[in-house]
Amino acid sequence: MLELVSESICFGGKVSFYRHSSKTCNGEMKFAVYEPPQAQKHPVPILYFLSGLTCSEENFTVKAGAQRVAAECGIMLVVPDTSPRHTGIPGEEDDWDFGSGAGFYLDATVDPWKQHYQMYSYVVDELPGLIAANFAVNPQKQGIFGHSMGGHGALVCALRNGDRYASVSAFAPICAPTSCPWGEKAFRGYLGEDRGLWRAYDATELVLEHRRDRPILIDQGLADPFLAQGQLQPEKFQQACDRVGQPLTLRMHPGYDHSYYFIATFIEEHVKFHAEVLY
Repeated sequence: MLELVSESICFGGKVSFYRHSSKTCNGEMKFAVYEPPQAQKHPVPILYFLSGLTCSEENFTVKAGAQRVAAECGIMLVVPDTSPRHTGIPGEEDDWDFGSGAGFYLDATVDPWKQHYQMYSYVVDELPGLIAANFAVNPQKQGIFGHSMGGHGALVCALRNGDRYASVSAFAPICAPTSCPWGEKAFRGYLGEDRGLWRAYDATELVLEHRRDRPILIDQGLADPFLAQGQLQPEKFQQACDRVGQPLTLRMHPGYDHSYYFIATFIEEHVKFHAEVLY
């Protein structure tokens, strides 16, 4: 059962925040929804946004400015939280890049994290079921996009589930997490030392076996400090796409950083990119 936390009218539609008891994550989870005005008359396509490290369901919803174009295109936006919260796991709040706010959109296999940190299954299975049961959507028309850690999650979810997600894009995604500090820390903590398990959540590895017919869109700022630090590695993903003939539009933008100012600049193009496929 969903519990409504708050709601506000926006561009003729409605922004709402919900919480619910999640069987997948064994605790309370939260998400935000933007229902466009078209949803008052007929079911609409769904576009999921996965947020980055330290974020919740609020950051994108408040900062990205996506509602105007979603209303124009008739797209429902769904934004889950980035991890379970307040599970009681020791150390959950210690690091900004692991634990709370840093679920990495994978299913943990190592104790104690595996009891709650099942974000991949939550995003791919449980949340879409809730949305389909409670909102005026067409569950056969789903797209997914995200930022940074969420860009990683969007690419992984789409590549592993090509039949579920008709479209995928990302802002500054972590493209090769098995070979960057953020990914190595998270994967070792959640999945243990078996790098075979790690590869199942690495977009650069996955695209070699799960080529999509439709194009992938990625925007990356050249002034992004995490690009310079080797955390994102879009060039590796581009090389993998080239190897298998995966259509990819990788746009590198001088002067743009990793912030929501960057996302807000290009959000309209991303939503319309998805709308062209979903309608």
